[in-house]
Amino acid sequence: MKVDVYKRPDTDGLYSYLVIPHEKPLPQEVTNTDWMMHEQDVNFEGNGNGRKHFTLEPDDAFRQIGEKGYAISHLCDRSRDAGLSN
Repeated sequence: MKVDVYKRPDTDGLYSYLVIPHEKPLPQEVTNTDWMMHEQDVNFEGNGNGRKHFTLEPDDAFRQIGEKGYAISHLCDRSRDAGLSN
């Protein structure tokens, strides 16, 4: 699945990530926050290797996308590494 990845700074230098299917608009419920484009057209596949993408587990991200159209980092999975990528 191709996705676009947004990030936003949180408290204490941590970052959250938002993943949406490529070329889909930001969901209305997140448009009034500080999301910045991080990467576009990223190949984001749940390949079962346990690898995280932008602090998101692929299986969890695909579940979230299926439920609400986007995936977002859990509070406990935020990262200090703003350059974290797949």
